[in-house]
Amino acid sequence: MTERIIDISEGPAKLSVRHAQLQIEKDGELMGAAPLEEVAALLVSHPAVTYTNAVLSGLCQHGGLFVLCGEKHLPAGMLMPFESHFVQSERFSTQARASLPVKKQLWRQIIRAKVRAQGNLLLEERGKDNGLLMLADRVGSGDCTNIEAQAARRYWSALFGEDFIRDRNEPGPNIFLNYGYTVLRAAAARAICAAGLHPALGLHHHNRYSGFCLADDLMEPYRPAVDAIVLASGQKSGGDCILGKESKAFIIKTLMDKRFEIGGESRGLFDSLARTAASLASVFSGKRKTLLLPV
Repeated sequence: MTERIIDISEGPAKLSVRHAQLQIEKDGELMGAAPLEEVAALLVSHPAVTYTNAVLSGLCQHGGLFVLCGEKHLPAGMLMPFESHFVQSERFSTQARASLPVKKQLWRQIIRAKVRAQGNLLLEERGKDNGLLMLADRVGSGDCTNIEAQAARRYWSALFGEDFIRDRNEPGPNIFLNYGYTVLRAAAARAICAAGLHPALGLHHHNRYSGFCLADDLMEPYRPAVDAIVLASGQKSGGDCILGKESKAFIIKTLMDKRFEIGGESRGLFDSLARTAASLASVFSGKRKTLLLPV
C-alpha cells in the first residue's frame, strides 16, 4: 500500500473528507485528494489551514498521524491513533516495566548504529570517516562516556564545513535538517504506535513535556539519511537557505525512495521503522535481546 506524507504549508487551504478521501481545497477549488488509508502523515504548518473533525478522526482510524508544525518547521504537536494494535495494553505494560539495564543496552545499540551511519556517510561523501567508525565500537552501556556527542563534534564540521553548528534555531542547512527530522519523527511515531508501543515512554529521551520520547530514540540511526538528503540538496553553511515547496518535495520524495539494509534485506523507510519498532516490542516481551537497526 502507498505510504504518503502530505505537507500543507505553502498557503491557506481547507481540508475535508469525502468518500474516505482526504480532499485539499484552495480558494474553493479542489487541488488534490488521497485515500485516507494511504496517508501516513499529514504535516500542517501554515496558520490559515482549516480542517474538519472527519479529517482528524479519519486519519487516526486508518493509522495516520496529524503533525502540527510551527514557523521553523519544528513539530509543535502530534495527533496519533488511540488504539493501533490488538495487544496494545499488554505491550504498554511490558514497555513500562522494562528495566534500566535493558534500556541502557538498547541505547548502546542505537548509538552504535547512529555513529556508524554517520561514519559511513562521511566515508562516502568526504573520503574518510574522521574516526567515527572507531568511536562506534567504543559505545558502552547507556553511552556513559557520551560517544554520541564526541562523534557529533567531528561529524557536523566534516559534513557541512568548519563553520557549521548544528542548532535547530539557526539558519542555513539547519532549517532543512529540522524539516527532514520532522518527517522522520512522524514516521517513527507511526511505526511505534503500529507496534503497540507508547511513544512517550522513551529509552533515553525523557522530556517531561514531550509525548514522543521513544520516537526521538528510534529515529536516531535514521538521522544520517536525512543529513545525506540535505547535503544532496546543495545547502551550504552560511548561505541564504529558503525552505520552499520544491525543497520540501525533494526531501520527502528522496526519503521515501531511500532504501535501508535491515535484517539482511533492503527496505523502505516505513517498513524499516516498522521492523525496528516491532523488534523493540519483542525485546520488551523477552523474545529477543537485540534491535533490528538499519545498516
